[in-house]
Amino acid sequence: MADEIKTGAYICKGCGLGERLDCDQLATIAEREGKANIVKQHDFLCNAEGVAMIQNDIDNEGVNRVMIAACSRRAKTEAFNFENVAIGRANLREGVIWVRPDTDEARETTQEMADDHIRMGCAEVKYMKVPNANEEAASNDRLLVVGGGIAGMTAALEAARAGYPVSIVEKSGQLGGSAAFEYKRVPERAPYADPENTGVAEMISEIEANDRITVHLNATTTKTSGAPGRFSADISTESGSTTTENFGAIIMASGARNYDASQLPELGYGKSPDVVDQAGLEKLAVEANGGPIKRPSDGKEIESVVFVQCAGQRSTKEGHLPYCSGHCCLTSIKQAMYFKDQNPHVDTNIIYSDMRTPGAGGEDFYRSGQKKGITFTKGQVSEVVAGASGPEVKFKDQILDEDVSNSVDLVVLATGQVPNSGVDIEVAPAEGEEAEEGAPEVSVDSILNLDYRQGKDLPHLKYGFNDSHFICFPYETRRTGIYSCGPVRRPMDTLQAKEDATGAALKAIQALENAKLGRAAHPRSGDLSYPSFRKEGCTQCKRCTVECPFGAIDEDEQRYPMFNEARCRRCGTCMGACPVRVISFENYSVETVGQQLKNVDIPDEFDEKPRILVLACENDAYPALDMAAKNGNHYSEFARVIPVRCLGSVNTIWVTDALNSGYDGIVLMGCQKGENYQCHFVKGSEMAHYRMSKIDDTLEQLNLEKERVETYEVAITDIERAPQLINDMAATVEQVGMSPFKF
Repeated sequence: MADEIKTGAYICKGCGLGERLDCDQLATIAEREGKANIVKQHDFLCNAEGVAMIQNDIDNEGVNRVMIAACSRRAKTEAFNFENVAIGRANLREGVIWVRPDTDEARETTQEMADDHIRMGCAEVKYMKVPNANEEAASNDRLLVVGGGIAGMTAALEAARAGYPVSIVEKSGQLGGSAAFEYKRVPERAPYADPENTGVAEMISEIEANDRITVHLNATTTKTSGAPGRFSADISTESGSTTTENFGAIIMASGARNYDASQLPELGYGKSPDVVDQAGLEKLAVEANGGPIKRPSDGKEIESVVFVQCAGQRSTKEGHLPYCSGHCCLTSIKQAMYFKDQNPHVDTNIIYSDMRTPGAGGEDFYRSGQKKGITFTKGQVSEVVAGASGPEVKFKDQILDEDVSNSVDLVVLATGQVPNSGVDIEVAPAEGEEAEEGAPEVSVDSILNLDYRQGKDLPHLKYGFNDSHFICFPYETRRTGIYSCGPVRRPMDTLQAKEDATGAALKAIQALENAKLGRAAHPRSGDLSYPSFRKEGCTQCKRCTVECPFGAIDEDEQRYPMFNEARCRRCGTCMGACPVRVISFENYSVETVGQQLKNVDIPDEFDEKPRILVLACENDAYPALDMAAKNGNHYSEFARVIPVRCLGSVNTIWVTDALNSGYDGIVLMGCQKGENYQCHFVKGSEMAHYRMSKIDDTLEQLNLEKERVETYEVAITDIERAPQLINDMAATVEQVGMSPFKF
């Protein structure tokens, strides 16, 4: 029969496994207890001969479930990549022999660990199904770029050069964004000595000449729906016309706007025409076109200018920006050179608290400014007032420790970047409600106008920037197939925006190519599985819909969950959320994990060999344990580690089953949660911690100590801490005693 399960168990003897373990005993367990149809051993399973042996059994013996007992499932992934079969891994190297001392005293318990790994591996693969590609696979190659500034144009050009058609939607009447109104740019190539041509005109010309790029000016996206490979966007123009186009992926490059300097009356903005922000100076420089820059009030040639750094930013004052905008110091140096290059005698003074000149040539550009005679003063400006001959700048010289007052022709305020990120769906008040007092200011204009249940725009970070997972996966937002780049994602200069846009274009291409094959885009790139659910068992509780971090689940007309497979990241958070266990993946389910923990040999209380279940996130905790093993950091021989896709996928039934089966302690290891989360799936670890906070009731019902179940945040670098947490649980078990549920 086509659906008949035929398991092949393959045991490696390489990397010291054959010397440390009784592989014949492992084979016997795989055959008798694991019910494997074919059991074979090999000296080096990952070499060409070993791989060929497995492939031969798949081709000629009908093996469709492969259990490989060798190294970590994170290793040799290319070698053990067999098509059209379900694959399980038993981690005997990192998970057994490397975490235990090579002594006669440890030999027995080390073998017991290996025996259990064989049992778990066979149980897992038995309940796996061969994953099939997403039936919703679509093959639209066109990219939508929202925003026609430097980032948007770069993304469009890079995608077009790679052979993909692109549509740019720009709300203004011209491409270029703020850079189109700049006189020069900070240099992007050696020797980083002088401001360069912005290059905007050249980029626009290249776009206009490229038949793969379509530009919509004076246009916005008024509705966006769909998923990777099959997005649909309504593009509306100021004239009132609307067209609908289909896309494979979307890049949001809506940029940033300048901080409103009118909020800085103490610095003279709005009180004196001779106090401008950096954008205002660019306008004056463009008007001068290489000639003397003249001050706005009377057209006098400027002979003295002060640049005030961190104006309204890097400040905790109400209404100010608490962050650094990254480009402002280099921009002020560039603008000071406008004056020095035209007339070296112009007095230019940059007053700063910290000079930050990031990038390959930042320091060189700073030194070039020094050579041209720009004065750099470490100080704190307290006030700018209108004087008889020009603005008067009052500041504290922090080097000389004295108060100074200078009258100058022009003051330039280095204000920061405020992202054009659309509506913050997490703080926006519901329709008819007022915003909470003291809540962050929320844009009322949507950028993408998503028709997702979870909101019109992308979730924001604390200060309004699009929430892309900048630690682990730059550009990737919580909406699969939609990528952000440029200063809408974080503060940055033009060079950084170009690099950012190139990365976003590559990720967008990856997403649409994966969509063609029905595969996950990321972080489990290439994963063919996707969630399915048993409709007749669904209670319509909406937990899966609400807890999905990626907007992958909507509701149909009957209020049942409706999965958008192409949006799914395969984290399993929905599976962990489901109280009736009707959601699963073909190769990852409540059963695949549940059967693993149930098939561990639980000694009775008289053997004094406790069992500790460790559910470790495959993204941080599991690699940390692998690296700990490689570094010789041992952990308890009583631990049995099961990797999970995300701690958010942990269903409380696993914990209950483990306790009822006689496990003495349970350790859950997930990623860092909260505001500075490092969870690959954003909310998974947070959801798991919340669920586990309710497990105390279960422990109380079972009359078990609360200390028997612990949930931790673990980073991939915790190669000493992670094994110590397991050892701490072993010590706890020794203290509170063995579980009374042993049979």
